[in-house]
Amino acid sequence: MDWTTSLKAQQTDFIQRLKSAKLLHCDEKGQHSELTVISDERSKPLRNFCWEMIKKYKPNDPQNYFINNMKGKLGEEVVKSRLADFVTEVDYEKRVGGDGKVDFTLTSDSSIGIQVKARNGNFDKIQWSISQEEIEKNAVLVCILIQEEVSEAQAEYNLILAGFLPTNMITLSASKALVGIDELLYSGGLRSYLESLTSSESDEYMRLGKECCEKEEYQNAIAYYTQVLQLKPNNEDAYFRRGFVRSKLGDKQGAIEDYTQAIKIDPNYFKAYNNRGFARSALGDKQGAIDDYTQTIKIDPNYFKAYFNRGFARSALGDKQGAIDDYTQVIKINPNYVDAYNNRGSARSNLGDKQGAIDDYTQVIKINPNYALAYYNRGFVRSALGDKQGAIKDFQTAANIYIKEGKETDYQDTMELIRKINK
Repeated sequence: MDWTTSLKAQQTDFIQRLKSAKLLHCDEKGQHSELTVISDERSKPLRNFCWEMIKKYKPNDPQNYFINNMKGKLGEEVVKSRLADFVTEVDYEKRVGGDGKVDFTLTSDSSIGIQVKARNGNFDKIQWSISQEEIEKNAVLVCILIQEEVSEAQAEYNLILAGFLPTNMITLSASKALVGIDELLYSGGLRSYLESLTSSESDEYMRLGKECCEKEEYQNAIAYYTQVLQLKPNNEDAYFRRGFVRSKLGDKQGAIEDYTQAIKIDPNYFKAYNNRGFARSALGDKQGAIDDYTQTIKIDPNYFKAYFNRGFARSALGDKQGAIDDYTQVIKINPNYVDAYNNRGSARSNLGDKQGAIDDYTQVIKINPNYALAYYNRGFVRSALGDKQGAIKDFQTAANIYIKEGKETDYQDTMELIRKINK
């Protein structure tokens, strides 16, 4: 089944509803609507524009010239209402005699043209005409049905987005083609089709961005993700990835803004909540971070990183028991997550549960015998309990690991603790 099959089926349903005047209607700009109502207030500037064109070009038949231009402006008004900033209107002043063969281009790619045709009459009888030159200059034909007679006296119009057709699907007869409403694709797929025209380019920018991230070329990665967003302003993954890179570069506020945009596009993007929480935490907004981690968990209760991050933020706010609960949940989901045991051990120690802390640090060491911080922390707890030999042994093991890892400062600090115990 090719991509047009469902749109053809939807078009058949749309035509049936059109017969009984049961159409989808949304006044919000940029949202899909089968019906667009142009009030007197909105149509007046269009009428004035058409009269200006008459004054400028002085046609032999002003009335007919007005009607034809008004039809075109009404059709364009529908496209502007439905696609908003996704498209850019071609400057009318650059058109020769008011006919430039291209009505709109994609805002992200001016090489992709859109031709709009508006007709009034019975929907099952009229046809929209497109010339060979228009087919060559445009990627898509958008057809508008005007329900009223067009005239200077008509104040309000009910305009129907009758459908669209990629120009590469239009068959020419001589120098032009005629298209009926049953040949069109359902208008609800228009934006997606236009987006698909730039998908290969945006996909390449996404690939290059990921490649730069792997090489830690973060500034270049930001540039590529920004290119993606210029092509596809509603690409939540590009916002998410750019936010991640900004965070890597220390721009936590910029990262928060990108994660927020990703969430606006996809309210269930749980990783965006998690990463925004991490950035908020880094800026000191621990409660804001906790709220984001909690939302992450609501969307995906098994995302253990959110529990871990929330535990860290709770601990920073003094809620040690809440932190313990979160770290325990991490361990239930991922029993080998050593950082959760280590952090739970620290929280337990702060609440006075020294043996519980030792048990957690010991579990870390069982999973990862080279986890120096677990030996270090266990050494502290053992020292507090009076087990000096056990503490010295742990500190010495930690020091040996630190020196192997080239962490000279940590090695010296640990050796100093051993010297203090031996005094």
